[in-house]
Amino acid sequence: MTIQDFIPSPYTEIAKNASVSYQSPSNIALVKYWGKYGEQLPQNASVSFTLSRCKSETTLHFEKKNKGGYDFEVYLDGVREEGFEPKIHKFFQRVEQYLPFINEYRFVIKTQNTFPHSSGIASSASGMSALAMCLVALECQLYNDKNNLLQNNSYQLQKASFLARLGSGSAARSINGPLVVWGAHPKIEGSSNLFGTPYPYKVHENFSNYHDTILLVDKAQKQVSSTVGHDLMHNNPYATQRFEKANSNLQELIPIFESGDLDSFIALVESEALQLHAMMMASSPYFILMKPNTLEIIDSIWNFRKTTHSKVCFTLDAGANVHVLYPSSEKKQVQQFIKNELSKYCKDGTYIDDVVGFGASAI
Repeated sequence: MTIQDFIPSPYTEIAKNASVSYQSPSNIALVKYWGKYGEQLPQNASVSFTLSRCKSETTLHFEKKNKGGYDFEVYLDGVREEGFEPKIHKFFQRVEQYLPFINEYRFVIKTQNTFPHSSGIASSASGMSALAMCLVALECQLYNDKNNLLQNNSYQLQKASFLARLGSGSAARSINGPLVVWGAHPKIEGSSNLFGTPYPYKVHENFSNYHDTILLVDKAQKQVSSTVGHDLMHNNPYATQRFEKANSNLQELIPIFESGDLDSFIALVESEALQLHAMMMASSPYFILMKPNTLEIIDSIWNFRKTTHSKVCFTLDAGANVHVLYPSSEKKQVQQFIKNELSKYCKDGTYIDDVVGFGASAI
C-alpha cells in the first residue's frame, strides 16, 4: 500500500446526521520507537502488545453543514476540553486529503479513558485510534458502491491505522492485536512505515493471554511530552546506533516469539525499556521521566525474579509508570507480589490489571 491508496474516490452519498462509536485500546511497545521523520514516520520499526482494559471510548457526532472549514468540539469525560482542540485541528489538517468530507460536517467528539491521561499509558494512542475508527466508519457511509475499497474490512483497518498514525505515531499499533508491528523492517513481511500490521509469524503459546499490570507511580501529566522527546532525537549523539539496535532487537524477537524463550524475552524487553530512557537522558536538553519509585519497583522485580525464578519482567513507556509483564501461568503468584510488595510504590496504591487484547471495535 502507498499513500495514494488512502486518497478516496469522489463520494456518492451524504451521511445523515448521526453518530458512530468505537473503543480502542492503548498498547505497550516491547521494541520501542523513539524518533521520527517526515510526517509521523518512525526512524525504526517497533512491536507492541495491544492491551485490553486500558482503552478510550469515543463517540463522533456529525451533522452536515453548508459552510466549509473545520468545525468541531472535544469533550473528555463529559466536559468540554478546549486544550485538546489544537491537536485535533492539526490532525484534521494532516488527514484532510484522505478524508475530504471533514470540511463538510460539524463534529462533536466525546471521549473517555479507563486510565489517567498523559501519564505514560499512551492515551494519545488509544484516543487517536478510536477517533480514526470513527472517521473511517463515517466515510464508509459516503459510498453506495459495493466494490469500493472501503467495503473491505482489511482496508478499513489499514486506513484507520494510517490515519491514527498522523495523530499519534504509536496509535498506528492500537487498531489490531495482540502483537502489532509498525515500521518497515526487512525481516517482517508486510511491515510498513505507513500503518501498523499484525505480527505475521508463529507465536508460542507462552505469549498467549500475556498479562500487563500497570503500576501508576505518577498520575500527573508528564513534564516533557512525547512529541518534544521525539524531536530531541534529531540531535541525540546516539540516535543512529539506537535506531539500528531497535531494528536488530526486533529481528531477535522473531525466534524468541516462535520458541517461547521467556528468559531471552525478558532480557530484550527490559533492555529496550532502559534504552528508551537512556535516550531521554542523553538528549540536549536532557530530561528524566522516571521517578524514585520507578527504580524501587524495578529493583524489587529483579530481586523477586532472582529468588523465585519467576518469568515476570518490566517495561516502561515514556513516563514514570511501570508495566509489569508476566505469562498467564504466573498470574496468581505475580499479582500477589504486586499487591503485597509493589503497590506501596504506586500513587495511592493504584494499579491496573490488564491483559493483551485484539484491537479496536465498535461500541
